[in-house]
Amino acid sequence: MIVPKAPSMAARVWMGAEVFQTLKKLLAKSGYLTLAGDEGGFAPTLANNEKAMEFIIKAIKEAGYKPGKDVFVASDLAASEFYFKGKGYDFDYKIKGKKGKKFHDTKAIIKMLREWIKKYHIISLEDPLDEEAWDEWQELTKALGKKVQIVGDDLFVTNTERLKRGIDMGVANAILIKVNQIGTMTETMNAIKMARKAGYKVIISHRSGETGDTTIADLSLAVNSDYIKTGSLSRSERVEKYNRLMEIELELKKRW
Repeated sequence: MIVPKAPSMAARVWMGAEVFQTLKKLLAKSGYLTLAGDEGGFAPTLANNEKAMEFIIKAIKEAGYKPGKDVFVASDLAASEFYFKGKGYDFDYKIKGKKGKKFHDTKAIIKMLREWIKKYHIISLEDPLDEEAWDEWQELTKALGKKVQIVGDDLFVTNTERLKRGIDMGVANAILIKVNQIGTMTETMNAIKMARKAGYKVIISHRSGETGDTTIADLSLAVNSDYIKTGSLSRSERVEKYNRLMEIELELKKRW
């Protein structure tokens, strides 16, 4: 994912659109498919994980921006998807012939991420470890928490009981908030308040299966969230959230 930095929401959306379209051209030029997935992003079959970030960095530069200054990188590793209890993390779990050949432990993950942070201007890491690996999350947070945002999504699931456990253990330093993940607005607000009190960053998030409803855009502003995560700049159910945020910005400018 990319995180544009600019004074206004409209400018950030514009930057995101430019990088997105540049990335599309780069992928097509290299012979990769540019079909959009559920969240509006591209999903080409690349040789490895780093290749994806290399393409993103190149797209940022070719769009006329500077990585690490104008546009930053964020990553949702969703590590629970490729964690195998008692063995470790298998990056190639979906690749025929490579599945189960090499497993990585937490120390290897931390080492790899430390290198990626420097190399690819990463400022946020979401679910870098398995959702039940609490002690390992504690270790990773101590190692990388001062350098980047460590986000709990599958780890916390917008649940105050799990969030409290994380806060008590010093696990992560940010939470992904999904209203329909926990079920009610009351529980959502309780999770946000708890996170804020503990000094955790708050990211209001979409879901993989989205509708055109733009409530999370208004919620993001209402709670003064640090970020919003709502997919790429394609597919109407994603773009509608960005449009709503820009509408709000215009409304506020008129009042000022």
